[in-house]
Amino acid sequence: MPFRSGFVCILGRPNAGKSTLLNALVGEKLAIISPKPQTTRNRIQGILHIPKRNGRDGGQVVLIDTPGVHKPDSSLGRKMMVEVREALEGCDLVLVLMDVTRKFDPRDGYAMDLLKQTGARAFLVLNKVDLLRDKAKLLPVIEEYRKLYDFAEVFPISALKRNGLDEMLKKVMAALPAGPAYFPEDQITDQPARFMAAEIIREQILVEMEEEIPYATTVIVDNFEEGARLTRIAATIYCEREGQKGILIGKRGGMLKKIGTSARLRIERMLETKVFLELYVKVQPGWRRSRICGGIGLETTTGECVEPSGDGCCCKRSAGGAERGERCAKEAE
Repeated sequence: MPFRSGFVCILGRPNAGKSTLLNALVGEKLAIISPKPQTTRNRIQGILHIPKRNGRDGGQVVLIDTPGVHKPDSSLGRKMMVEVREALEGCDLVLVLMDVTRKFDPRDGYAMDLLKQTGARAFLVLNKVDLLRDKAKLLPVIEEYRKLYDFAEVFPISALKRNGLDEMLKKVMAALPAGPAYFPEDQITDQPARFMAAEIIREQILVEMEEEIPYATTVIVDNFEEGARLTRIAATIYCEREGQKGILIGKRGGMLKKIGTSARLRIERMLETKVFLELYVKVQPGWRRSRICGGIGLETTTGECVEPSGDGCCCKRSAGGAERGERCAKEAE
């Protein structure tokens, strides 16, 4: 039997459960999840290795978790939608994930429009069926979506409870072409540890913060020194207003300490080493309307760049010299 491999894009509106599905299939927490929409901002690839067993083909499935489909209203939103379009290009299969507990709305229509533009082979995946009391309601939902696109297969699942995933995975494998393994067997994601550390910190902000603050923040890892026994990480949390900075730091640094402790423990589990984590908070007005500057800092509206200085604190290049950011928290065992 041939070894099968290919790229499978997970497409859907915000909060449909795309990251939960990725984590459930790979068996590791690669993508951050939160009840808040638009948690995922970048494409994250999870690599699923399928051993040849009991007459089943062996293979490798490269799952691509994409940001939730929405109409963007900022540079960040537009960047997220570029990530979605690029993920759809050249993929072998699309899993269109829909939340059956929500009514069809323009965001679902926008996702379907993107799918139609590609003409890709697609499976309809109806998520959160465990929350649907009357399963008979699934039939009209399936018929409605079948009118919109010629789906090759339809799967009712619960990504959270992992119900229905085995049958879906069998069909996914059968739909992939014969091909090589794109990644070694011990690799489960294409993202570097530096990126994953920033995502873990951002997840803890999503968990602890309310209202607009999670959407007004981003995390940049300024320094990442990985050793055999200790990894040193310095990261900056950027927000848009001084008031947000105060909330993120909390009384006597309590909130930032809480975020840092939770993040450090998760990063330690990921890296399997002790972690010394330093967190800083800096205000960068309108960062969502600007571009990422080389993956290191944030470009300001005047074209200047906020980036880390050699001592691990943040400083801002300006005609008047460097303005130090505020060191807010350290975390170490």
